[in-house]
Amino acid sequence: MSGQRYHGLRVRAVIDESADAKSLVFDVPPTLSDTFRYRCGQFVTLRLPYDGRHLLRCYSMSSAPSLDDGLRVTVKRVRDGRGSNWICDNVKAGDLVEVLPPAGVFTPATLDRDLVLFAGGSGITPVLSILRSLLADGHGNACLVYANRDRPSVIFQGVLDALAAAHPERLQVIHWLDAEQGVPSIAQLAELVLPWRGAEAFICGPGPFMDAAVAALEQVEMAPARVHVERFVSLPDEEDSPAPAPAPPGGVAGAELEILLDGVTHRIDCGGDETLLAAAARAGVVLPSSCQAGMCAACMCQVVEGSVHLRHNDVLDQKDLARAWTLSCQAIPMTQRVRVKFPE
Repeated sequence: MSGQRYHGLRVRAVIDESADAKSLVFDVPPTLSDTFRYRCGQFVTLRLPYDGRHLLRCYSMSSAPSLDDGLRVTVKRVRDGRGSNWICDNVKAGDLVEVLPPAGVFTPATLDRDLVLFAGGSGITPVLSILRSLLADGHGNACLVYANRDRPSVIFQGVLDALAAAHPERLQVIHWLDAEQGVPSIAQLAELVLPWRGAEAFICGPGPFMDAAVAALEQVEMAPARVHVERFVSLPDEEDSPAPAPAPPGGVAGAELEILLDGVTHRIDCGGDETLLAAAARAGVVLPSSCQAGMCAACMCQVVEGSVHLRHNDVLDQKDLARAWTLSCQAIPMTQRVRVKFPE
């Protein structure tokens, strides 16, 4: 991924949130205000210098777009994590960091419906952005189930206490501490959220916790379309980005591609070995994207006609694929006509 797509943002402040988590608050200059306008639950990608190379790391905004004038990401140290430890050890106020514009589809379509939110550890970052936005700008109610190792590892404890005190009729916060209660089981999570089965769910945290939360929602019979999961994997170093896999046999020489984005339909030609994202860029159509490696889901779209082949995929699970979700940065056409739509 070329560094030319990044913008240098100045770090306004570095805030200690817990013993092993820090927030970076970025100043966004007026000339980039439109570029860095974001929705609650979205993320940015940072390009970090490391031993003569560049690490690419995705971090969700913990700030809320209508409440905070600076863009804030929160980073928790990961054992042997090069990016998280480098940030926590090196970044200070006044530093310039290369940042990609906001991306991601882990965001509610409306803030006027009830939400059940699952967060594990640093997974609280996009969830807090969604929660604060809901309480400030919407009319929905929320239940937050927040799992951590122990009390000292809870990030944003004071913020959550204040929100619960300010909105006692709209917000229920349930802290789950593994050191005191053990790792939550599917049955225990299902019991906690049973009263919220008619809500919409957003889940972010370690893989096993997210899998348990999804299974718990299945147990209470929440409709799969109302369950949203944010999955990140560590991106390869910029210098190690893999070459694209070859197209499978049985493809097409080219396709007519129709893209529905933000209520506008774009019709373009797409080569048989060309990704949907590349074809759109060639035609001057800017699609949501970030890592361009099939590892962040920022470019998720749904195939409504025809079929595609995914060259690489680390974020969509079998349920996503069964509902015809794909990644435009990795999808190449397998039929002569392909229609896709992006989330609104």
